[in-house]
Amino acid sequence: MAAIVPMFSAVASSTRHILLLLRCISFAKKALVRISAEGLRFSTDEGSSIEAFVFLDKALFTSYTYHAPEPASSQDDPPEPPFFEIDLQSLLETLNIFSLSDLTSSTRSGGYDDFAAHRLNRHAGMNAFTNHAMGVTGVCNFSYNGEGGALSIHMFESGVTTTCDLTTYEADTVEDIPFNRDSLSVKTIMRAKFLLEAVTELNSVNPASMTVFASPGSASKPNLSLSAIGALGTAAIDFTTATSSETPVLESLYCPTETSASYPFAALKAAQRAMASATKVSLRLDDEGVLSLQFLIELEVGSSDGSGAVAFVDFRIVPLVDDEGAREHGGESTSE
Repeated sequence: MAAIVPMFSAVASSTRHILLLLRCISFAKKALVRISAEGLRFSTDEGSSIEAFVFLDKALFTSYTYHAPEPASSQDDPPEPPFFEIDLQSLLETLNIFSLSDLTSSTRSGGYDDFAAHRLNRHAGMNAFTNHAMGVTGVCNFSYNGEGGALSIHMFESGVTTTCDLTTYEADTVEDIPFNRDSLSVKTIMRAKFLLEAVTELNSVNPASMTVFASPGSASKPNLSLSAIGALGTAAIDFTTATSSETPVLESLYCPTETSASYPFAALKAAQRAMASATKVSLRLDDEGVLSLQFLIELEVGSSDGSGAVAFVDFRIVPLVDDEGAREHGGESTSE
């Protein structure tokens, strides 16, 4: 009997970068997975107000194979690439098993990483009698046979094999939150740590929403302001391009006219892990007020020259309507 050829299979010698990226969008229990010849796309959402997605390019894997579904007949169009839902938390726990003993976790410098390496090695049972000392590394294989099948993960390391079959669920076709890249009212790029610090500061007043205000800038107004009103008071963080520093907080800014919009603060908190993992963030508002946060994350995988690779994690957040924003700030909406 001929062996079943998986529709999709991929191999990774390390899953730390995969785990890092998927954790950035782990605010929801389930994730929608789309498989294509170029890579894997994972997306999560909460209602219709926030959506996040990350694309795992095939270059992030040691090997990557995808066999597109065949059409029912020569007269039919090729079927759409497969997509399904999985339990994201179960996937993260599975990948974490492999990452606990991933030696690459101890190669980075810094106090936090040194402590993390010690903790991981302790849990992995590293000692003088393990094969790690001889340079034996693990392999993690992903496979998917087709509609209705499980997403299988096989991990082999030091003679021990672990297999996890994650149930896949039929998913409704979900449209992305629309974002008009060709009609922007605001676009700025900054270090992700600055946005993280701002959100952390605003969180201290326990707000329900956050307002983004942007302007071309003047002597009396900042270029970008994030403000919030909560049960414990008010807070505002201002950013400007006018600085004597060679490395301004806002690396670039596009804002033809003054604009503002408010968003659920919980949606910003959902992106905090991505803020902490990213190097830079592109903050954009389109003409409908939809907020796009695109995080650039540097990975310790890539070319042989050690230059590494980059990946992007995207969040889209729908603005609050005027009366919602008024209620969140304790005010009342009025109409003429």
